[in-house]
Amino acid sequence: MDASPPIVELRHVWKAFGRQLVLRDVSLSVRRGETLVIIGESGCGKSVTMKLMMALLQPTQGEIFWDGRPVADRSEKELSRQRLRFGYLFQGAALFDSLNVYENVAFGLRENTKLTEDEIRQIVVERIREVGLPESVCRKKPAELSGGMKKRVGLARALALNPEVMLYDEPTTGLDPIMSDVINRLIVATRSHCCSTSVVVTHDMKTVQTVADRVIMLYPLNRLKPDEPQIVFDGTVEEAFRCSDPRVAQFVHGEAGERIRELAVA
Repeated sequence: MDASPPIVELRHVWKAFGRQLVLRDVSLSVRRGETLVIIGESGCGKSVTMKLMMALLQPTQGEIFWDGRPVADRSEKELSRQRLRFGYLFQGAALFDSLNVYENVAFGLRENTKLTEDEIRQIVVERIREVGLPESVCRKKPAELSGGMKKRVGLARALALNPEVMLYDEPTTGLDPIMSDVINRLIVATRSHCCSTSVVVTHDMKTVQTVADRVIMLYPLNRLKPDEPQIVFDGTVEEAFRCSDPRVAQFVHGEAGERIRELAVA
């Protein structure tokens, strides 16, 4: 068993935006070589958790660790350099509308490396092909792409810098079932030939079943008692589907159950 510290760890993390508390005393770790999937209802703090992992957000309270060392102990220069270890696929792909596909994928390479333009071109074309797109797409602008193509271009851009860890924020949101399966298979393939460690935020149980080694479920704070932990499940996919906690069972099986009665009262 790998005795090295987790590649990413949150210890007793709280996060508030003004008076709105989103995360309360959350502790979790991402082990090297695993695909951790974070599930939960909209508004429970999944995407915020992922942005905290990458230090795109700072915790209101608590600590974030990379490789056992506090992120807060790092200088801004080191922090910027260390962030390059992470690839991030944003929920909406977050492509630059004014740039074509080639320029989008090349952007990080131009900003963060001293590679020649020929070397950059080779990497861009390789990554575009790896996500199942033809080289001809390089000339297109984001507005000319379908939702699934935008996601794949976003993934190609994230992979261009050969990240050690890939973070996926709702990778199949807004996609049809076939394109969702394409993205799920790309996540699995990416783990196999590039990034051995992945974190996926999703509410799509098909994604969970396809890619997850371990599943964590967050629960909205407004539906928890003050002494209840916000992480209501941490285990394997199989354990999630057998879980007797009604909050977990209703979510993973897609059953409204108690939520219908709660909404009726509200």
